[in-house]
Amino acid sequence: MDKIRVLIAEDHATVREGLKLILAAQSDMEVVGEAEDGRAAIELAKKLNPHVVLMDVSMPRLNGLKATTILKECCADAHVLAVTRHKDDGYLQQVLRAGASGYILKQSPPAELIHAIRAVANGGKYLDPAVAGRIMGEYSANRSPHRASGVEISDREVEVLRLVAWGHSNKEIAARLDLSVKTIEVHKANAMKKLGMASRIDIVRYAVLQGWLQDA
Repeated sequence: MDKIRVLIAEDHATVREGLKLILAAQSDMEVVGEAEDGRAAIELAKKLNPHVVLMDVSMPRLNGLKATTILKECCADAHVLAVTRHKDDGYLQQVLRAGASGYILKQSPPAELIHAIRAVANGGKYLDPAVAGRIMGEYSANRSPHRASGVEISDREVEVLRLVAWGHSNKEIAARLDLSVKTIEVHKANAMKKLGMASRIDIVRYAVLQGWLQDA
């Protein structure tokens, strides 16, 4: 079986070296390149065809969020695993919109990083347990009667919400499901109304609760 080809995009040399040591200990992984900023990450991804790009969110010249957006356009087969210290919802939403397949905290154990890399390399999604746990806690604390377990949404509404949770636009979802943008908007609005949702982060919280963001 081919090894998982990993490109590390991180502006701190010490962190890069640490990541290389962790990955070098894995028999199914190899580091194929290193980048100190977002622009270099994009250029290297074009040349090296990595399976996974470990993308630091905060980098000079071009930050990880913008680099991820561009990379997903030029290197669609590369799965981006965002690496950050930030736990807040704002960062998570931006990372999902940019097209990342996963989100892991720098302070997480090495074993969690390895698990995340394998998950996204296999085409799955990954959300750091620390972030998932906090979001689930907030969801439970703020849940309204509308969100009781007895509420049912259709399979199509589920399909739309899953794609929204991972940052796809209405236009992208419409193209993927071969439906009109208007139809997608209706399904999304109906599902949000049934579940008492007011924003995208509510959808993300619901997705976490359903286990949609931990698919391997």
